[in-house]
Amino acid sequence: MTAPTTAPAPDKTARLTPKLAIDLRQYGILAALVVIILLFQMLTGGRPLMPGNVNNLIQQNSYVLILAIGMVMVIIAGHIDLSVGSVVAVVGAIAALAMNQWHLPWWLAVLLALVVGAAIGAWQGFWIAYVEIPAFIVTLAGMMLFRGLTLILLTGGTIGGLPPEFIAIGAGWLPPALGAIGKLDVLTLALGVVACAGLVFQQLSTRAGRRRNRLPVEGVAVFWGRIAIAVLAIMALAWRLADYSGTPIILIILAVLILAYSFVLNRTVFGRHVYALGGNLFAAIMSGVKTKRVNFLLFVNMGVLAALAGVVSTARAGSAVASAGQNYELDAISSVFIGGAAVQGGVGTVVGAVIGGLVMGVLNMGLSILSVDAAWQMAIKGLVLLLAVAFDLVNKRRSGR
Repeated sequence: MTAPTTAPAPDKTARLTPKLAIDLRQYGILAALVVIILLFQMLTGGRPLMPGNVNNLIQQNSYVLILAIGMVMVIIAGHIDLSVGSVVAVVGAIAALAMNQWHLPWWLAVLLALVVGAAIGAWQGFWIAYVEIPAFIVTLAGMMLFRGLTLILLTGGTIGGLPPEFIAIGAGWLPPALGAIGKLDVLTLALGVVACAGLVFQQLSTRAGRRRNRLPVEGVAVFWGRIAIAVLAIMALAWRLADYSGTPIILIILAVLILAYSFVLNRTVFGRHVYALGGNLFAAIMSGVKTKRVNFLLFVNMGVLAALAGVVSTARAGSAVASAGQNYELDAISSVFIGGAAVQGGVGTVVGAVIGGLVMGVLNMGLSILSVDAAWQMAIKGLVLLLAVAFDLVNKRRSGR
């Protein structure tokens, strides 16, 4: 009779190592953002976190964040879009013409701009999805085509005199509906509290869902520590904005976009198909994913978001100019890769892309405060992008991917 065998004790280190690697990958870029902010705080005597600069950081970089939300989906699917800067310019020109010369109400001009953006996205998506021309070529052609159309529409000039309601989209604030306590806008503080409550509810719901599905979860101390840090950051932001002019309208738009697109990518069939396209195209096709339809809709969506960025950019500038949108595509692509998206596709998040955009924005603001020459600013941002992609590749090799 043989003695019963005893199962070996589970290797706790082996079980926890992959989870730790995921956490480091997820929060590494956020830690980098905090370090950059603290560094500029020390170098500039605390100027980056002054209320006015925090407000300007949001408004001045809103177009990058909007474009990055769409670009991360395109890159996850294994594509690239080089035309978004030119789309921003041509849509801004059309919106300005609609209000200034065609005398349309501002809201109808915004709706027209979004429809034009969708049409541009459908045009490019058709060539990419159904004719199967690489996205790089199609959008490179689009970059030249729509830049040329912008010059034709504006005849090399500028269209100003836009309605104040339209300008408020990019450079306005919510009215102080709840009054003020001293200099602090109560509505902004209330929105901060609501955002914190929503964050806690969402995190608890996600944690409960993972437990139900018997998936690994963070330790209690780590979980609540992470939430506490996020709540402090949200309330600090709300306090700074409340001490300036209140909540920027564009911040509300950004919050809605982040929540909506995070839900689409993480909780819908379409989002899973987007990841499948970039992760393993052959497997996606064999699984029945309608790849042409997904690719087409991706570029329609990118066109709409580029149009929205065009509206915001034009509104903040107060006029449409032929040079609008220059290098916007590079800023958006850089934000996505700095935010942790994989060069080969299949990996990336909306929140990561937004954090990457904030990294670029903080770099721009901090270097400008330090009066660093524009040429050196571009060189530094290029180096940051290179290091971010190199860090991503090194992490993949270490994890054996």
